[in-house]
Amino acid sequence: MQRLQFFAARIVCFAASGAALLWSVASAADPAHDLSPELAKIRAVQAKGEGNRDASLAMKKVSQADAAALPIIIAAMDGAEPLVENWIRAAAEAVAQKQVDAGKPLPVAQLELFLKDTRHSPRGRRLAFELIAQQDKTAPERLIPTLLNDPSLELRREAVAKALDDAAKISAQPTAVKMYQNALTAARDLDQIKAASAKLKDLGEKANVPTHMGFITTWHIVGPFDNVDDAGWDVAYPPEKGVDLTAKYAGQKEEIGWISHTSTDEFGIVDLTKALDKHKGAVAYAYTEFLSDKDQPADFRLGSINANKLWVNGKELTANHVYHAGIQVDQYNSKGELKAGKNTILIKVCQNEQKEMWAQDWKFQLRVCDAIGTAILSTDRPTVRTSALPGSTLLK
Repeated sequence: MQRLQFFAARIVCFAASGAALLWSVASAADPAHDLSPELAKIRAVQAKGEGNRDASLAMKKVSQADAAALPIIIAAMDGAEPLVENWIRAAAEAVAQKQVDAGKPLPVAQLELFLKDTRHSPRGRRLAFELIAQQDKTAPERLIPTLLNDPSLELRREAVAKALDDAAKISAQPTAVKMYQNALTAARDLDQIKAASAKLKDLGEKANVPTHMGFITTWHIVGPFDNVDDAGWDVAYPPEKGVDLTAKYAGQKEEIGWISHTSTDEFGIVDLTKALDKHKGAVAYAYTEFLSDKDQPADFRLGSINANKLWVNGKELTANHVYHAGIQVDQYNSKGELKAGKNTILIKVCQNEQKEMWAQDWKFQLRVCDAIGTAILSTDRPTVRTSALPGSTLLK
Protein backbone atom coordinates (compact mmCIF):
# COMPACT_ATOMS: atom_id res chain seq x y z
CA MET A 1 0.00 0.00 0.00
CA GLN A 2 2.81 2.43 0.86
CA ARG A 3 4.37 1.74 -2.54
CA LEU A 4 1.10 2.57 -4.34
CA GLN A 5 0.56 5.71 -2.27
CA PHE A 6 4.06 6.85 -3.20
CA PHE A 7 3.44 6.29 -6.88
CA ALA A 8 0.06 8.03 -6.71
CA ALA A 9 1.90 11.11 -5.49
CA ARG A 10 4.18 10.88 -8.51
CA ILE A 11 1.35 11.42 -10.97
CA VAL A 12 2.19 14.34 -13.22
CA CYS A 13 -0.79 16.64 -13.26
CA PHE A 14 -0.55 18.81 -16.36
CA ALA A 15 0.48 18.46 -19.96
CA ALA A 16 2.61 21.15 -21.55
CA SER A 17 -0.52 22.65 -23.07
CA GLY A 18 -2.12 22.93 -19.66
CA ALA A 19 -5.23 21.14 -20.97
CA ALA A 20 -4.69 17.46 -20.18
CA LEU A 21 -3.04 15.41 -17.49
CA LEU A 22 0.04 13.36 -18.31
CA TRP A 23 -0.77 10.62 -15.85
CA SER A 24 1.98 8.16 -15.26
CA VAL A 25 3.37 5.93 -12.58
CA ALA A 26 7.09 5.84 -11.88
CA SER A 27 8.83 3.20 -13.95
CA ALA A 28 10.21 1.61 -10.83
CA ALA A 29 6.72 0.55 -9.74
CA ASP A 30 6.19 -3.01 -8.69
CA PRO A 31 5.02 -4.72 -11.92
CA ALA A 32 2.36 -6.54 -9.96
CA HIS A 33 0.69 -3.21 -9.14
CA ASP A 34 1.57 -1.11 -12.17
CA LEU A 35 -1.72 -0.40 -13.95
CA SER A 36 -0.41 2.18 -16.39
CA PRO A 37 -0.42 -0.17 -19.45
CA GLU A 38 -4.03 -1.16 -18.82
CA LEU A 39 -5.15 2.39 -18.07
CA ALA A 40 -3.46 3.55 -21.27
CA LYS A 41 -5.51 1.03 -23.25
CA ILE A 42 -8.71 2.23 -21.63
CA ARG A 43 -7.79 5.85 -22.34
CA ALA A 44 -7.25 4.93 -26.01
CA VAL A 45 -10.85 3.81 -26.57
CA GLN A 46 -12.69 5.80 -29.25
CA ALA A 47 -16.31 6.84 -29.69
CA LYS A 48 -16.81 4.64 -32.76
CA GLY A 49 -15.60 1.51 -31.01
CA GLU A 50 -11.91 1.65 -31.85
CA GLY A 51 -9.91 0.07 -29.03
CA ASN A 52 -12.93 -1.50 -27.33
CA ARG A 53 -11.48 -5.02 -27.32
CA ASP A 54 -8.17 -3.98 -25.77
CA ALA A 55 -9.98 -1.72 -23.32
CA SER A 56 -12.31 -4.54 -22.26
CA LEU A 57 -9.39 -6.84 -21.52
CA ALA A 58 -7.60 -4.06 -19.65
CA MET A 59 -10.76 -3.33 -17.70
CA LYS A 60 -10.78 -6.86 -16.28
CA LYS A 61 -7.31 -6.44 -14.81
CA VAL A 62 -7.92 -2.93 -13.49
CA SER A 63 -11.18 -4.05 -11.87
CA GLN A 64 -9.25 -6.63 -9.84
CA ALA A 65 -6.73 -4.12 -8.50
CA ASP A 66 -6.17 -3.47 -4.82
CA ALA A 67 -8.31 -0.68 -3.38
CA ALA A 68 -5.14 1.23 -2.54
CA ALA A 69 -4.81 1.83 -6.29
CA LEU A 70 -8.09 3.77 -6.46
CA PRO A 71 -6.42 7.23 -6.58
CA ILE A 72 -4.22 6.05 -9.47
CA ILE A 73 -7.20 4.59 -11.33
CA ILE A 74 -9.36 7.66 -10.86
CA ALA A 75 -6.47 9.92 -11.90
CA ALA A 76 -6.66 8.30 -15.34
CA MET A 77 -9.83 10.36 -15.84
CA ASP A 78 -7.72 13.53 -15.94
CA GLY A 79 -7.89 15.15 -19.36
CA ALA A 80 -9.99 12.29 -20.73
CA GLU A 81 -13.07 12.44 -22.95
CA PRO A 82 -16.44 11.62 -21.34
CA LEU A 83 -16.48 8.14 -22.88
CA VAL A 84 -13.12 7.30 -21.31
CA GLU A 85 -14.24 8.82 -18.02
CA ASN A 86 -17.18 6.41 -18.01
CA TRP A 87 -14.88 3.42 -18.53
CA ILE A 88 -12.55 4.55 -15.75
CA ARG A 89 -15.43 5.22 -13.40
CA ALA A 90 -16.81 1.72 -13.98
CA ALA A 91 -13.41 0.20 -13.21
CA ALA A 92 -12.98 2.26 -10.04
CA GLU A 93 -16.47 1.39 -8.84
CA ALA A 94 -15.76 -2.31 -9.41
CA VAL A 95 -12.60 -2.06 -7.31
CA ALA A 96 -14.45 -0.23 -4.55
CA GLN A 97 -17.35 -2.69 -4.55
CA LYS A 98 -14.97 -5.64 -4.33
CA GLN A 99 -13.39 -4.04 -1.27
CA VAL A 100 -16.74 -3.35 0.37
CA ASP A 101 -18.01 -6.87 -0.35
CA ALA A 102 -14.91 -8.22 1.38
CA GLY A 103 -15.73 -6.16 4.45
CA LYS A 104 -12.61 -4.04 4.06
CA PRO A 105 -12.37 -0.23 4.28
CA LEU A 106 -11.77 2.05 1.33
CA PRO A 107 -8.62 4.24 1.41
CA VAL A 108 -10.50 7.31 2.62
CA ALA A 109 -7.42 9.34 3.59
CA GLN A 110 -5.87 8.92 0.13
CA LEU A 111 -9.19 9.67 -1.57
CA GLU A 112 -9.54 12.86 0.46
CA LEU A 113 -6.10 13.97 -0.69
CA PHE A 114 -7.23 13.29 -4.25
CA LEU A 115 -10.43 15.27 -3.69
CA LYS A 116 -8.53 18.27 -2.34
CA ASP A 117 -6.25 18.41 -5.39
CA THR A 118 -8.31 20.61 -7.71
CA ARG A 119 -5.97 19.89 -10.61
CA HIS A 120 -7.67 16.54 -11.06
CA SER A 121 -10.68 15.94 -13.31
CA PRO A 122 -13.92 17.35 -11.86
CA ARG A 123 -15.68 14.04 -12.53
CA GLY A 124 -12.83 12.13 -10.96
CA ARG A 125 -12.96 14.27 -7.86
CA ARG A 126 -16.71 13.82 -7.73
CA LEU A 127 -16.23 10.05 -7.81
CA ALA A 128 -13.66 10.30 -5.03
CA PHE A 129 -16.17 12.28 -2.97
CA GLU A 130 -18.85 9.63 -3.53
CA LEU A 131 -16.52 6.84 -2.45
CA ILE A 132 -15.50 8.79 0.64
CA ALA A 133 -19.15 9.37 1.53
CA GLN A 134 -19.89 5.67 0.98
CA GLN A 135 -17.25 4.75 3.56
CA ASP A 136 -17.71 7.66 5.97
CA LYS A 137 -21.31 8.79 6.46
CA THR A 138 -20.15 11.91 8.31
CA ALA A 139 -17.96 13.03 5.41
CA PRO A 140 -20.55 15.06 3.46
CA GLU A 141 -21.33 17.26 6.46
CA ARG A 142 -17.61 17.79 6.98
CA LEU A 143 -16.48 18.21 3.38
CA ILE A 144 -19.31 19.93 1.53
CA PRO A 145 -18.87 23.35 3.23
CA THR A 146 -15.24 23.38 2.00
CA LEU A 147 -16.36 23.09 -1.63
CA LEU A 148 -18.17 26.42 -2.02
CA ASN A 149 -15.58 27.79 -4.45
CA ASP A 150 -14.67 24.46 -6.01
CA PRO A 151 -13.87 24.34 -9.76
CA SER A 152 -16.03 21.21 -10.05
CA LEU A 153 -19.55 22.44 -10.78
CA GLU A 154 -21.09 19.26 -9.35
CA LEU A 155 -19.26 19.60 -6.04
CA ARG A 156 -19.83 23.36 -5.91
CA ARG A 157 -23.54 22.82 -6.49
CA GLU A 158 -23.80 20.63 -3.40
CA ALA A 159 -21.98 23.25 -1.34
CA VAL A 160 -24.24 26.04 -2.59
CA ALA A 161 -27.33 23.94 -1.87
CA LYS A 162 -26.14 23.45 1.71
CA ALA A 163 -25.35 27.16 2.05
CA LEU A 164 -28.88 28.03 0.92
CA ASP A 165 -30.39 25.49 3.31
CA ASP A 166 -28.28 26.78 6.20
CA ALA A 167 -29.24 30.39 5.45
CA ALA A 168 -32.93 29.48 5.44
CA LYS A 169 -32.61 28.31 9.05
CA ILE A 170 -31.25 31.65 10.28
CA SER A 171 -33.70 34.11 11.82
CA ALA A 172 -31.23 36.97 12.35
CA GLN A 173 -31.53 39.04 9.16
CA PRO A 174 -27.96 40.45 8.97
CA THR A 175 -26.50 36.97 9.31
CA ALA A 176 -28.95 35.50 6.82
CA VAL A 177 -28.14 38.25 4.31
CA LYS A 178 -24.41 37.48 4.48
CA MET A 179 -25.07 33.77 4.10
CA TYR A 180 -27.27 34.31 1.05
CA GLN A 181 -24.70 36.70 -0.41
CA ASN A 182 -22.03 34.04 0.01
CA ALA A 183 -24.29 31.47 -1.63
CA LEU A 184 -24.92 33.82 -4.56
CA THR A 185 -21.23 34.59 -4.91
CA ALA A 186 -20.46 30.88 -5.18
CA ALA A 187 -23.46 29.87 -7.31
CA ARG A 188 -22.91 29.06 -11.00
CA ASP A 189 -26.09 27.11 -11.80
CA LEU A 190 -28.96 29.33 -12.92
CA ASP A 191 -31.55 27.85 -10.57
CA GLN A 192 -29.32 28.47 -7.54
CA ILE A 193 -28.49 31.99 -8.70
CA LYS A 194 -32.21 32.71 -8.98
CA ALA A 195 -32.90 31.17 -5.57
CA ALA A 196 -30.21 33.18 -3.77
CA SER A 197 -31.20 36.36 -5.59
CA ALA A 198 -34.86 35.93 -4.67
CA LYS A 199 -34.02 35.38 -1.00
CA LEU A 200 -31.86 38.50 -0.92
CA LYS A 201 -34.64 40.55 -2.49
CA ASP A 202 -37.07 39.18 0.10
CA LEU A 203 -34.67 40.48 2.76
CA GLY A 204 -34.51 43.92 1.14
CA GLU A 205 -31.08 43.46 -0.43
CA LYS A 206 -30.18 44.06 -4.06
CA ALA A 207 -28.72 41.14 -5.96
CA ASN A 208 -26.72 42.27 -8.99
CA VAL A 209 -27.33 39.25 -11.21
CA PRO A 210 -26.07 40.83 -14.47
CA THR A 211 -22.71 41.57 -12.87
CA HIS A 212 -22.53 38.24 -11.08
CA MET A 213 -23.12 36.33 -14.31
CA GLY A 214 -21.13 38.65 -16.57
CA PHE A 215 -23.96 39.83 -18.82
CA ILE A 216 -23.03 42.76 -21.04
CA THR A 217 -25.72 45.41 -20.63
CA THR A 218 -24.37 48.45 -22.51
CA TRP A 219 -24.42 48.36 -26.30
CA HIS A 220 -24.37 50.44 -29.45
CA ILE A 221 -27.17 49.28 -31.78
CA VAL A 222 -27.93 49.97 -35.42
CA GLY A 223 -30.77 48.78 -37.66
CA PRO A 224 -32.88 47.79 -39.37
CA PHE A 225 -31.10 46.54 -42.45
CA ASP A 226 -33.05 44.42 -44.93
CA ASN A 227 -33.71 40.73 -44.29
CA VAL A 228 -36.82 40.15 -46.42
CA ASP A 229 -36.98 36.50 -47.45
CA ASP A 230 -34.01 35.89 -45.14
CA ALA A 231 -31.77 37.59 -47.71
CA GLY A 232 -29.80 39.53 -45.10
CA TRP A 233 -28.34 36.48 -43.38
CA ASP A 234 -25.54 36.16 -45.92
CA VAL A 235 -25.14 39.89 -46.61
CA ALA A 236 -22.16 41.53 -44.95
CA TYR A 237 -23.67 44.91 -44.12
CA PRO A 238 -21.22 47.75 -43.29
CA PRO A 239 -20.84 46.93 -39.55
CA GLU A 240 -19.35 43.55 -40.52
CA LYS A 241 -16.66 45.34 -42.50
CA GLY A 242 -15.75 47.76 -39.72
CA VAL A 243 -17.59 49.64 -37.00
CA ASP A 244 -17.76 53.44 -37.15
CA LEU A 245 -20.12 54.66 -34.47
CA THR A 246 -20.49 58.05 -36.22
CA ALA A 247 -21.45 56.52 -39.57
CA LYS A 248 -24.84 56.69 -41.27
CA TYR A 249 -26.09 53.81 -43.39
CA ALA A 250 -28.82 53.11 -45.93
CA GLY A 251 -31.26 51.12 -43.86
CA GLN A 252 -34.27 49.03 -44.76
CA LYS A 253 -36.49 52.07 -45.30
CA GLU A 254 -34.44 55.11 -44.33
CA GLU A 255 -31.03 56.31 -43.22
CA ILE A 256 -29.96 54.79 -39.92
CA GLY A 257 -27.19 55.31 -37.38
CA TRP A 258 -25.87 53.89 -34.15
CA ILE A 259 -27.74 54.49 -30.90
CA SER A 260 -26.66 53.76 -27.33
CA HIS A 261 -28.72 51.28 -25.37
CA THR A 262 -28.53 49.90 -21.83
CA SER A 263 -30.44 46.80 -20.82
CA THR A 264 -32.06 46.83 -17.40
CA ASP A 265 -33.12 43.20 -17.65
CA GLU A 266 -31.93 40.94 -14.84
CA PHE A 267 -30.38 38.58 -17.38
CA GLY A 268 -29.05 41.20 -19.76
CA ILE A 269 -31.70 40.71 -22.45
CA VAL A 270 -31.65 43.41 -25.12
CA ASP A 271 -35.13 43.81 -26.63
CA LEU A 272 -34.56 45.16 -30.12
CA THR A 273 -38.25 45.89 -30.66
CA LYS A 274 -38.01 48.39 -27.81
CA ALA A 275 -34.64 49.79 -28.85
CA LEU A 276 -35.39 50.09 -32.59
CA ASP A 277 -39.19 49.64 -32.84
CA LYS A 278 -40.95 46.64 -34.30
CA HIS A 279 -39.55 45.47 -37.63
CA LYS A 280 -40.01 42.30 -39.66
CA GLY A 281 -37.60 40.89 -42.21
CA ALA A 282 -34.88 42.94 -40.57
CA VAL A 283 -31.26 42.82 -39.40
CA ALA A 284 -29.79 44.66 -36.42
CA TYR A 285 -26.23 44.85 -35.13
CA ALA A 286 -25.09 45.33 -31.55
CA TYR A 287 -21.53 46.43 -30.78
CA THR A 288 -19.56 46.93 -27.60
CA GLU A 289 -15.96 47.24 -26.49
CA PHE A 290 -14.65 45.05 -23.69
CA LEU A 291 -11.54 45.95 -21.71
CA SER A 292 -9.58 42.99 -20.38
CA ASP A 293 -6.80 43.29 -17.81
CA LYS A 294 -4.86 40.45 -19.44
CA ASP A 295 -4.76 37.92 -22.26
CA GLN A 296 -7.16 35.16 -21.27
CA PRO A 297 -9.48 32.49 -22.65
CA ALA A 298 -13.17 33.21 -22.26
CA ASP A 299 -16.58 31.76 -22.93
CA PHE A 300 -18.91 33.99 -24.94
CA ARG A 301 -22.36 32.68 -24.08
CA LEU A 302 -25.07 34.01 -26.37
CA GLY A 303 -28.82 33.61 -26.15
CA SER A 304 -31.23 34.68 -28.88
CA ILE A 305 -34.62 33.67 -30.20
CA ASN A 306 -33.51 34.87 -33.64
CA ALA A 307 -30.87 33.91 -36.18
CA ASN A 308 -27.55 35.31 -35.02
CA LYS A 309 -23.82 35.66 -35.58
CA LEU A 310 -21.11 36.68 -33.13
CA TRP A 311 -17.67 38.15 -33.78
CA VAL A 312 -14.97 38.86 -31.18
CA ASN A 313 -12.06 40.98 -32.37
CA GLY A 314 -13.22 40.42 -35.94
CA LYS A 315 -13.26 36.62 -35.65
CA GLU A 316 -16.58 34.87 -36.14
CA LEU A 317 -17.19 32.59 -33.16
CA THR A 318 -20.67 31.32 -33.88
CA ALA A 319 -23.46 31.49 -36.46
CA ASN A 320 -26.90 30.10 -35.70
CA HIS A 321 -29.40 30.26 -38.55
CA VAL A 322 -32.43 29.43 -36.41
CA TYR A 323 -35.58 31.48 -35.91
CA HIS A 324 -37.97 31.49 -32.95
CA ALA A 325 -36.81 28.28 -31.31
CA GLY A 326 -36.71 29.91 -27.88
CA ILE A 327 -34.13 31.84 -25.91
CA GLN A 328 -32.28 30.69 -22.83
CA VAL A 329 -29.21 31.59 -20.82
CA ASP A 330 -26.04 30.07 -22.32
CA GLN A 331 -27.96 28.89 -25.39
CA TYR A 332 -24.91 29.14 -27.67
CA ASN A 333 -21.54 28.77 -25.94
CA SER A 334 -18.44 29.79 -27.91
CA LYS A 335 -14.83 29.52 -26.79
CA GLY A 336 -12.70 32.54 -27.58
CA GLU A 337 -9.83 34.72 -26.46
CA LEU A 338 -9.68 38.11 -24.81
CA LYS A 339 -6.53 40.12 -25.35
CA ALA A 340 -5.16 42.59 -22.84
CA GLY A 341 -6.73 45.97 -23.47
CA LYS A 342 -9.60 46.70 -25.86
CA ASN A 343 -11.63 43.90 -27.43
CA THR A 344 -14.49 44.35 -29.89
CA ILE A 345 -17.72 42.36 -29.79
CA LEU A 346 -20.24 42.48 -32.65
CA ILE A 347 -23.55 40.60 -32.82
CA LYS A 348 -25.86 40.27 -35.82
CA VAL A 349 -29.49 39.50 -34.99
CA CYS A 350 -31.88 38.65 -37.84
CA GLN A 351 -35.66 38.83 -37.60
CA ASN A 352 -37.79 36.98 -40.16
CA GLU A 353 -41.34 37.66 -41.37
CA GLN A 354 -43.39 35.12 -39.45
CA LYS A 355 -46.76 36.53 -38.38
CA GLU A 356 -47.54 34.26 -35.44
CA MET A 357 -47.77 35.99 -32.07
CA TRP A 358 -44.97 33.81 -30.70
CA ALA A 359 -42.67 34.89 -33.55
CA GLN A 360 -42.60 38.61 -32.83
CA ASP A 361 -39.69 38.70 -30.38
CA TRP A 362 -36.38 40.18 -31.54
CA LYS A 363 -33.88 39.97 -28.74
CA PHE A 364 -30.55 38.65 -27.51
CA GLN A 365 -28.32 38.38 -24.44
CA LEU A 366 -24.58 37.82 -24.07
CA ARG A 367 -22.34 37.11 -21.14
CA VAL A 368 -18.59 36.67 -20.85
CA CYS A 369 -17.27 34.19 -18.32
CA ASP A 370 -14.73 31.47 -17.69
CA ALA A 371 -15.27 27.79 -18.38
CA ILE A 372 -17.32 27.19 -15.21
CA GLY A 373 -19.42 30.34 -15.54
CA THR A 374 -17.52 32.79 -13.34
CA ALA A 375 -18.05 36.27 -14.73
CA ILE A 376 -15.24 38.01 -16.58
CA LEU A 377 -16.00 41.72 -16.40
CA SER A 378 -14.77 44.58 -18.51
CA THR A 379 -12.42 46.67 -16.38
CA ASP A 380 -14.43 49.82 -17.09
CA ARG A 381 -17.71 48.31 -15.89
CA PRO A 382 -19.22 50.87 -13.49
CA THR A 383 -20.67 48.35 -11.05
CA VAL A 384 -19.48 46.46 -8.00
CA ARG A 385 -18.10 43.02 -8.82
CA THR A 386 -20.09 40.38 -6.99
CA SER A 387 -18.92 37.22 -8.70
CA ALA A 388 -16.27 35.03 -7.09
CA LEU A 389 -13.38 36.09 -9.29
CA PRO A 390 -9.84 34.79 -8.80
CA GLY A 391 -8.43 36.16 -5.57
CA SER A 392 -11.79 37.14 -4.13
CA THR A 393 -13.03 35.99 -0.74
CA LEU A 394 -16.41 35.23 0.71
CA LEU A 395 -18.05 37.58 3.17
CA LYS A 396 -17.31 36.94 6.81
